[in-house]
Amino acid sequence: MLFTKNTIYSLIFNSMLKKTSYLFLIFNIIQGLAQERIKLMSYNLMHFPSTYAYDDASNTFIDRSPRLKAITDEFQPDILMVCELENQTGADTILSNVLNVGTNKYASPNFIYNQSTSYTRYNQFLYYNTDKLILENQSILTTNLRDINNYTFILNTTDAATNPIYIEVYVAHLKASQNASNEQKRLDMVNVFTANLASVPSNHHIVFAGDLNIYTSSEPAYQELLDTTNSIVLVDPINSPGSWHNNSTYQALATQSPITTNNQFSANYGANAAGSDGVTGGLDDRFDFILLDQNAMTDTNLHYVSGSYHAYGNNGTCFNTSINNTDCAGSLFSEALRDHLFNMSDHLPVVLELETNSTFLQVEDASEIAFLRGNIAVTSLEVKNNNYDKYLIYNSLGQIMNKNKFSNAIEIINIETLSSGVYYLKIDNHKPLKFIKID
Repeated sequence: MLFTKNTIYSLIFNSMLKKTSYLFLIFNIIQGLAQERIKLMSYNLMHFPSTYAYDDASNTFIDRSPRLKAITDEFQPDILMVCELENQTGADTILSNVLNVGTNKYASPNFIYNQSTSYTRYNQFLYYNTDKLILENQSILTTNLRDINNYTFILNTTDAATNPIYIEVYVAHLKASQNASNEQKRLDMVNVFTANLASVPSNHHIVFAGDLNIYTSSEPAYQELLDTTNSIVLVDPINSPGSWHNNSTYQALATQSPITTNNQFSANYGANAAGSDGVTGGLDDRFDFILLDQNAMTDTNLHYVSGSYHAYGNNGTCFNTSINNTDCAGSLFSEALRDHLFNMSDHLPVVLELETNSTFLQVEDASEIAFLRGNIAVTSLEVKNNNYDKYLIYNSLGQIMNKNKFSNAIEIINIETLSSGVYYLKIDNHKPLKFIKID
């Protein structure tokens, strides 16, 4: 039954005339309707954007953005965490051509190339829905191979000032391949993360996601992630320990590889032929994860929605075959979606949902003004605005540092002359937006 506002009012009125217990039931329904959700997706994009995918309509290899758009359009993530993003061009392409098509609600932080080693081709990154999330900070943890990227969010709720709900999101891509040496490298990377947890406030929720390249729950890196002596204890929401590699018992969890042929991919389009990218072999590994802090399993402020964790596109009927194989059909994920996934990457995304009993600001209020590339900047801010023509920037002491007029719906504000620190963008009759200037 669909509970509209009028239906609820009618039920309340009738319950007042009939049974008090029925009134209690209706109030529970109203409370349930007030709960809000945040949808998370973690996805290894396989060398984005340089790898191209074959397009039947044009009979040539093309940019994979349309495939990624079809996948994200269906799930509508509020936080999209990605691995193997190659460069700033790829980061901008996803924001403009995938997420912000027909909307401006998505934003991204500063794109920072890998700082851990000189190898800068594979990077972790993130995009977020500004209607629901406010970016407070970003940083990196350097490891022996690739950065672990950390982003601090506050939920954009009506009571954020008095009851702020924080989420620390970490995006990681651990060392690949089996053998003791690579297991040790994965553990070394994870140890950097778990040591960092000591500096995180205990009331912050944790999301640790990415391509972890872990083959079994007995591996030291996985054990370290879930170690109950860590400063903040993490859990695997689906709690399915075992040997995941090439094991049909865990086929519903498999995310790598959803392809048995890579003829649909061409790496560095124009230089290489079909079949020059993508790990084949069919679905038989659980490499991609989203882990949460233990408190997120029960906290009413923000908690995991039971049953919402999925290897996206995996109906649980695939083992050692391609995701678009007819044998992989099922009720959860359509043939069309599975075909997009087959032509997008050699990984499947993983998804889950979080729920809060707080209320998000109304979309029309939250979207009037927003930072499109996050609120941490070096030289400029990209600001979306509706119907506002004047703004001022002031520092944490209340001193006005700049004032001007908007001339476009999306405005670039130069902040090069500002010193490093915390500032506020203020528009008449609108809540100030905090941003951070860094060098």
